[in-house]
Formats: sequence, C-alpha cells, structure tokens
Amino acid sequence: MRALISVSDKTGVVEFAKELEALGWEILSTSGTMKMLKEAGVKVTSVSDVTGFPEICDGRVKTLHPKIHGALLARRDIEDHMAQLAANGIEKIDLVCVNLYPFRETIAKPDVTMEDAVEHIDIGGPSMLRSAAKNWPSVTVAVNPEDYATIIAEIKETGDTTPETRLQLSAKAYTHTAEYDMAIATYMRAQAGLNEKLFLEYDLKQGLRYGENPHQNAKFFASMEKVPFSLATAEQLNGKELSYNNIQDANAALNIVREFSGVPFCVGLKHMNPCGAAIGKDVVEAWTKAYEADKVSIFGGIVATNCEVNAEVAALMKPIFLEIIMAPSFTQEALDILCTKKNLRLLKVDMSEDTKPHAQYVSMNGGMLVQEQDTTIKLPTADMCVTETKPTDAQLIDLDFAWKIVKHVKSNAIVVVKDGMTYGVGAGQMNRVGSANIAMKQAEATLAEKGIDVKEFGLVMGSDAFFPFGDSVESAAQYGVKAIVQPGGSVRDQESIDAANANGITMLFTGERHFKH
Repeated sequence: MRALISVSDKTGVVEFAKELEALGWEILSTSGTMKMLKEAGVKVTSVSDVTGFPEICDGRVKTLHPKIHGALLARRDIEDHMAQLAANGIEKIDLVCVNLYPFRETIAKPDVTMEDAVEHIDIGGPSMLRSAAKNWPSVTVAVNPEDYATIIAEIKETGDTTPETRLQLSAKAYTHTAEYDMAIATYMRAQAGLNEKLFLEYDLKQGLRYGENPHQNAKFFASMEKVPFSLATAEQLNGKELSYNNIQDANAALNIVREFSGVPFCVGLKHMNPCGAAIGKDVVEAWTKAYEADKVSIFGGIVATNCEVNAEVAALMKPIFLEIIMAPSFTQEALDILCTKKNLRLLKVDMSEDTKPHAQYVSMNGGMLVQEQDTTIKLPTADMCVTETKPTDAQLIDLDFAWKIVKHVKSNAIVVVKDGMTYGVGAGQMNRVGSANIAMKQAEATLAEKGIDVKEFGLVMGSDAFFPFGDSVESAAQYGVKAIVQPGGSVRDQESIDAANANGITMLFTGERHFKH
C-alpha cells in the first residue's frame, strides 16, 4: 500500500506518516513535506524517483505525471486498467494526503502583490485531490488533519478505510477544492475588472424544527468567517434548541449590545425590536432599568447584556418568563440559579471588539441584496445643534444613548429616553408621527405608574431618519420632550427647526441616517 503526502498545513502530518509507516505503508512525498518527514525519521520516497522526472519550473511541475495520476485514477475493478498500469510500470497509490497552498491567507495580506498571489495558486494539489476523490471506491483522500485519526483507526482494524469513510472523505476533498477555486475566481475576476460573482461559504450548524411558522422548513448555516457577537460561535449553556425566530431576535439583540462598550448595558428584545434598554453602574442596575422600561413586552422576550451575569442579577431575572439570556460569561452561582429553568436558553457569546465591516445578505425572490453591516455611528455633539436652545451635558449623554438605540429599531423608528433608559419605543409605522405617538404613549404610561407627569419629566427623543414635516416635533413638545437627535436632510428641515425653537427644544442634526427595514 502506498500513500502520497504533500501538505501546506503540516499539523499532525509527521504522526500520521509514522502510523502509516508502522502499518507497512510506503510513503511518497515532495519538497518541504518530504524534508520534514525525513528529519522526523520517516522513510520517504521522492515523487521524482517515482516519475523519473525532476521537479521543474520552481516546483510548479512535480506531481502532474501519468505515474501519479494513473496510479490514482485507475479503477481496480477493471482488468484493462490494471493491465495498462502494469504495462507502463505504474504502481497504485492508495491514499492521498494533500492540502493546498495558502491562497486565501496570502491575498489577505495588506501588501500582497498579484505576482505573489498567483504563485500561491496550487495546481498539482487540486489535481491529485480530484483524481483521488473521483476514484473513492479504491482510494482514500485526506484534506483535513482532523480525519487522520479515523483513517489510522480503520486501517488498523481492517487493513483499509471503509467505503463509507472514503465516500465522505471524497466529498470533503471536492468541497476543499471548490472553496479554493471560489477564492481564486473572486480574486482573479477583481484583478481582471470583471463583474463580481457572489460565492457564499457556509457550513450547516443545525437543522431547525421549523422556520418563522410551523409549516416552513429551516436550517441554520454558519459562516466560514469567525466573528464576535455571533450566534454561530456562541456556547449554549442551558435550555432547549434555538428556533428560527429565536436566532433572528438574538442576533438583533447582539447588534444592539455591540453599540455599548465600557459601560454596563442591558437590552430586552421582542420581535427584533428593543422593548427596554438601559445603561447602569453595574449589570443589576442596567437590567432593572431595562426591565422597568416595559415590563409587559419583555414577557417571553430575549435579554442580552455586555456584563457577566452574576447571582444577584440572575435572581432578579429568574421570575420573569424569558426565552434567552445572552452574556459574555455567567458565574457558576448564576448558572445554579438560572439552570433550574430547563427551557431557558443561556448563551455565552464572544463580545470582543470588532471594527471590521462585514457583509450582510438578504435574499430576494430570484436574487440577493448585499451590503456592509451598519456598524458605524456618530457621537452626537453640541456643534451639531441647529436650534436656539443648546443641549446640556446630561442631554448629550442621553442623545447619544437614544441615537444608538433608535438605530436598531425597525423604521420608521422613534425612541424616547432619559438617564440612560428607554421609556418608549415606536417601531415600524408607516409614518413617523405614528411611531412618535406610540413611543410617547408608552413613556406616559410607564411614568404614570411612578406618579410622574411625562410633560414635566424632560424626555430626549431619537429618530432614525429626518422629519419630513414639523408635526413630529409638535407632537414631541406636547409630551414635554426637551431634546431631539435626528439626521436632518429634509427639504423642510426648517419647519422642524422652527417648531423646536417655538417650544424651547434643542435639536441636533447628525447628518447620518440609520434606516432599518
């Protein structure tokens, strides 16, 4: 039995080769892999000795030879194929262990040249993989070091891998070469100035019980790219399996949490809109304020915080019916409290800082929309003020808070806040006045429970897009709003400015819109 080993990722390859050698296999190899194996004491035959032809063109040509590909492609069950091998002095190769030049890693370098990128396009490797994978009934092909142990175990048990394993390994090899070719095609098309082709690489993470509704099938696929604030890499510590709607809602909550760093923050979310959000001196205060912002809507909702969940806050959360709690970590005491609720999903999520823009995909009938995620946001500052009344320092802090929250509310979006806490959220209405009225009515009801007159409270308002008329400002004034942040940019901005001036409201124009459809 003969194995050809030639890898770029050398993880575990020495141990793999030694195991094969101990089982009586002859090892063939090339260049760097051969040198490494020999230094480790493995007896290795050079591919050049097999082909009778040296490596040429700086190593570009070494395995592209009939004595390699004939040895891989010949069907063992066809006598004529075996006769042709014998007539041409070709010995069978029974196993190929190959992974490819690091093309993707090369083009990720900021200073990469096209010449360097092209030199990292593997030719012989994919050819060998495809030949071995095509002849999977007889040839084992390994592209991933994680499969070495299975291969060795089966050879030790039966003298060869099983047909089932060889078929699986064949499929993995074709996947490996397909992903490799997608990366090359994307890069070369960009260099050549051709129209883009969208290639997506996602692995099935789990099948879901159903989609948005019970009659819809659904699956959850994870990106090849590992990113923070992602459910694809979250660790589930308790609770039943996530549903399609759980994943959508949880993702929306994590996007809100990402806006806040350096200050304890907590958000409650329902149907992809925040129903309560707050900052606090610690996780207990942040949760308490977020919960009190809307005790009704949080029922059956999702909670996310950027703080470790400790026993004190866990005890406060436990009596509330929640679907999911997400945090960067949980103390053991908190887990002891919360895990008594067997269906409550607890997710430990990587919340490390990430400023890199990532693509966002939305499927259409017969098409796909792609955009960068909306991860940037301007800090509202005093010099953005367009009204006679100027913002106080406390109002600027709340304007920043409102601006970060309203960004994640479905358009048309209005939020009203004070002291780092939401009091009203108006989402997804067909006109902005409707959203404002919803937010205001909610704030009025929440404050009335505490015996506070909304008109005397001094709320701060955030709007995700400009006011097309002055009516939203007039409505806000009726509820005692004292400061507003919005993008500006309407041809009738002056109407809003005049309305704000008439009511003693300070208003900031950020020049930045945050629609969320």
